[in-house]
Amino acid sequence: MSEMRLGLRENLPQFALLVVLNSFVGAMVGLERTVLPLLGEQEFGLSSKTAITSFIVSFGVTKAIINLIAARASDRIGRKPILVVGWLFALPVPFLIIYAPAWWLIDLANVLLGANQAMAWSMTVIMKIDLVGPKRRGLALGLNEFAGYFAVGVMSWVTGYIAAHSALRPQPFYLGIVIAIVGITMSALFVRETRPYAHLEAATSLQTSSGGVRPSLQNVFYVTSLGNVSLFAACQAGLVNNLNDGMSWGLYPLFFGAYGLGVGSIGTIKAVYPIVWGVLQVVTGPLSDRVGRKELIAWGMIVQSGGIWLTVLMPTYVAWLVGAALQGLGTAMVYPTLLAAITDHAHPAWRATSLGVYRFWRDLGYAIGAVLSGAVADLVGIAAAIHLVAALTFVSGLVVARLMGQTRPRPALAHP
Repeated sequence: MSEMRLGLRENLPQFALLVVLNSFVGAMVGLERTVLPLLGEQEFGLSSKTAITSFIVSFGVTKAIINLIAARASDRIGRKPILVVGWLFALPVPFLIIYAPAWWLIDLANVLLGANQAMAWSMTVIMKIDLVGPKRRGLALGLNEFAGYFAVGVMSWVTGYIAAHSALRPQPFYLGIVIAIVGITMSALFVRETRPYAHLEAATSLQTSSGGVRPSLQNVFYVTSLGNVSLFAACQAGLVNNLNDGMSWGLYPLFFGAYGLGVGSIGTIKAVYPIVWGVLQVVTGPLSDRVGRKELIAWGMIVQSGGIWLTVLMPTYVAWLVGAALQGLGTAMVYPTLLAAITDHAHPAWRATSLGVYRFWRDLGYAIGAVLSGAVADLVGIAAAIHLVAALTFVSGLVVARLMGQTRPRPALAHP
């Protein structure tokens, strides 16, 4: 342990490897962003928006639950085993999508994809936090989320381009086979375990009030979800952020398609949102280290709502591009900042578990957003569903502005 040192510069080779690896994690999700809703409508003949968005529900519920389990397990057995298993879940996904004769197999593929994302993405987050220590977490998380969501955007465009010049399947999903094999290989052969770095930080941390004893999952779940008002504000913002992302994932391709937009152009719009989101996190992550978390989160939710409203109120291609960019900007302000806000309050001994609780609520937003927006779209139309999600996003920003603390304290785990 005496040879280990915390810090980004001190651990740059492993940190850089984890950044690259998370781009492959993000690319697995990007495979579906443009093509899958159109596949459900055009090839499987699904008319119900709730049925089409069912794959997002299976993805979101699985990812939310396994986030919680994976984070807790990584405190017990280490980060690397969870990472490797996560990539094993990814390998069947493209094959299921390519050969599925029925939509329920697409839902099954997204159960496996949710497990992959929960394990692999969670571990890249936790491992980077382990390596850099407390001073550069915003930067570390910004770089991690940049790599993942930039890859989501690029793959959204690539699959849209391939589908426009071939078919909705199988060609766009061949890339997924290569991505999964590379991810498994990198994780198994080149990534090193980082849990000892968390132990090193815990041994030298000023947060001594927990006495080095890991509290129960139930206690961490309560405090992260409800017991601390700032953490509650962060959890609800994370949930609503992914609620609107789930809506845009499932309904935007159908919304744009209803106006006659081709799959290639839909892929371009779908790429703008995560690319802007990904790139700007390199700025917003470290910015939150300097200016604090609250303002970035509150304003980020409000900017997102503006982008969503612009999309539904001005049905033109240029407005849709601008709306996607605004939604990406707002999400960039929010995403790494919320993760950093959670770590501000968590002792290194149970930080991974607290992050798992937050990510449980955040990624449950995918399922809630898909069910809610799909049901509203079936009842009163896609436009009404988009309006509702924009309003919920705006209100979430107001909740953060009202409830989240300005400072970044590190309290002991106890009921406030």
